[in-house]
Amino acid sequence: MNASSPAPGLASLYAAARREIAKVIVGHDELVEQVLVSLFAGGHVLIEGAPGTAKTLLVRVVARLFACEFKRIQFTPDLMPADVTGTSVFDPRDQSFRFRRGPVFSQFLLTDEINRAPPKTQAALLEAMQERQVTADGVTHPLPAVFTVFATQNPIEQEGTYPLPEAQLDRFMMKVLAEYPAEAEEVEILRVHQQGARVEDLDRFGLERVGGEAELLDAQREIRDRTIRDELLGYIARVVRATRQNLKVESGASPRSGLMALAAAKTRAALHGRQHVLPDDIKAVAKPVLRHRLILKPGAEVDGFTTDDVLDEILARVEIPR
Repeated sequence: MNASSPAPGLASLYAAARREIAKVIVGHDELVEQVLVSLFAGGHVLIEGAPGTAKTLLVRVVARLFACEFKRIQFTPDLMPADVTGTSVFDPRDQSFRFRRGPVFSQFLLTDEINRAPPKTQAALLEAMQERQVTADGVTHPLPAVFTVFATQNPIEQEGTYPLPEAQLDRFMMKVLAEYPAEAEEVEILRVHQQGARVEDLDRFGLERVGGEAELLDAQREIRDRTIRDELLGYIARVVRATRQNLKVESGASPRSGLMALAAAKTRAALHGRQHVLPDDIKAVAKPVLRHRLILKPGAEVDGFTTDDVLDEILARVEIPR
C-alpha cells in the first residue's frame, strides 16, 4: 500500500480492536487509544497508575486480540538482569555453553511493575528496546520483527519503587496514565462482576482475534511511508523546542522526542481513517510522548506544577499552523 492510497484497513483494524477491548475494559477511552497508537507506530509504552486500574488487564487483552507471542515478567527487587534477557548454561554433553533465551524474546513483553526492580535490572531492557536485539557473551541475538514492551509502573510516590532513569524512560514512545474510572464506569465494573464474569478469565468474554504479526508489520510500514506538511513539521519542532525554553523546566525534550511525536501523530491520523495529519493529532499525542522526557526545576515542583501542566501551557502558547 502506498502513501497516497486511502487506509480503510488501518481504521477498520483499529475500530475492531476498540470494540473487542470494550468487552473487557470499561471506560479508559483515552488510555486505550494511546496504547493502540503506540502499538501501531511500533513504539514501546509505559502505563502508570495505582494498583487495580486495569493496566495489566489491558495489555493481556491487546496481546490476545493480535495473537502474538506474549510473555510477562513480574519485576521484583530480587529480579536479576539474566532473568530478563537470558543466561549461558553449560551443556555437559559437548562441554560448551549454550545461551538460554529469557522472556524478552517474545513479540509482546509485559514488564509488570517495572519500577519495583533495581536500576541494573531495568537496564537489561535498554538494548532490547532500542536495538531490538540482545547481546550475550559477545554474540548478538535478534528479537522478533514485532517486538513491543508494555511496562506498567505504580506512581513513584509509593513505597518500594525505584524511579526509572532518563535513558530507560527515553526508550518509551509514550507514557500513558491509567486513572480511576468515573462513577458510572465503576458501577458498570461492579455489574460485570456481579454477573459472574471474572476478568482474570478472558475466555468468557468471547474475544475475537483482529490481527497478527503480518497486520502489525503492514501497518507500521504504511505509517512510516506517510508524509505530512512542512508547516506541521514546524509545529512539532516548535512544541519540542518550547520545552527547552520554559522557565519551569530543568531539562527539556530532545530531537528524538520530535520523531516520536511525528510517528504518533501520523499513526493517530491513520487509525482515525484520515490520510492527512491535523494539528489536533499532534496536540493529542504531545503529552503522552513528552511528559516523561521533561525534568522540572525543583522550585516548580515545590509550587505543585507537573509536566502535564507545563505541556498544557506550551500547547496553549505555541501558534497552531493554519
